[in-house]
Amino acid sequence: MTQRFSFDLKSTDGKARTGVINTPRGEVRTPAFMPVGTAATVKAMMPESVRATGADILLGNTYHLMLRPTAERIDRLGGLHKFMNWDRPILTDSGGFQVMSLAGLRKLTEKGVTFKSHVDGSKHELTPERSMEIQRLLGSDIVMCFDECPALPADRDRIADSMRLSMRWAARSREAFGDRPGHALFGIMQGGLEQDLRKESAEALKQVGFEGYAVGGLAVGEGQEAMFSCLDYAPDFLPQDKPRYLMGVGKPDDIVGAVARGIDMMDCVLPSRSGRTGQVFTRYGVVNIKNARHADDPRPLDENCTCPACSSYSRAYLHHVFRSNEMISGMLLTWHNLHYFQEIMQGMRDAISQGTFAEWQSQFHALREQGDIEPL
Repeated sequence: MTQRFSFDLKSTDGKARTGVINTPRGEVRTPAFMPVGTAATVKAMMPESVRATGADILLGNTYHLMLRPTAERIDRLGGLHKFMNWDRPILTDSGGFQVMSLAGLRKLTEKGVTFKSHVDGSKHELTPERSMEIQRLLGSDIVMCFDECPALPADRDRIADSMRLSMRWAARSREAFGDRPGHALFGIMQGGLEQDLRKESAEALKQVGFEGYAVGGLAVGEGQEAMFSCLDYAPDFLPQDKPRYLMGVGKPDDIVGAVARGIDMMDCVLPSRSGRTGQVFTRYGVVNIKNARHADDPRPLDENCTCPACSSYSRAYLHHVFRSNEMISGMLLTWHNLHYFQEIMQGMRDAISQGTFAEWQSQFHALREQGDIEPL
């Protein structure tokens, strides 16, 4: 078993890349989509079911886990992998984004952020040092630097100040992370939609040196066009020989567009959250299972899909259990969505290896534009 963290770039096709991240807990094939297990569970899924969809790595949430059940408790119980019964790699975010978006009455200083818990109103402080400590207690394989992420749109001065604060915090995160063989620390590039600030941020991170790099501060309300135009240059500022992670993305066409621009890793709550609200992603676009047109339809969601929802159940059944608020609805639709997202990743990995990524992409978009099958 390898005891170090490394990244092997296997093939490129245009800017799209495929490779393998090696960790002591197993390989992560890139481009990789990481299902989000916010509170030590991918909602409505068993860990072995998540693995069966093709996921190599999960994401855990520092902010939620530090509040409940606490990182100290998880550590006493043997670490996050054992706690949640997932023996493969786990990436934990730093808590920064959730503090900015969820916590009440927060106060930001050079030292860090003090905030009130959204769970019980208790007061907490999160600093780069504390974030590194929590993620060490959780035992995650890939640790993210503590950063601040301003919501877009924001004015240039606010974005610049925030980015420079995040870069100072990145250096402190690296210092606090220390020497942990087999574990990796990723730096997070900030700078909004400003090309020169993105470059400045990347240079600052490269000077510190990280095992991987994230493009942060996107998918926060700027829209796909603005996100893609930023991704046209931002990944190019980062080292070629390290994994690049786009945080919090996204919809299927966001994922494909990001990979086309040089991104290796992504995560999003979308497939699981949508599954619980009756929104299904298929190769022919989005299906809303709650719609009455499915009530008498004996056909599967997608006849080419091998997930349990498609291979064993009809649209009529899936419509019925959703309408009846039955638990199996969220379970089956989440499984389908995660399966479909992993199918996209496998399709891209194969196409990049074979040098046919452009053809794969045009077929992907053509099928989605086709739309769902006609109602009966």
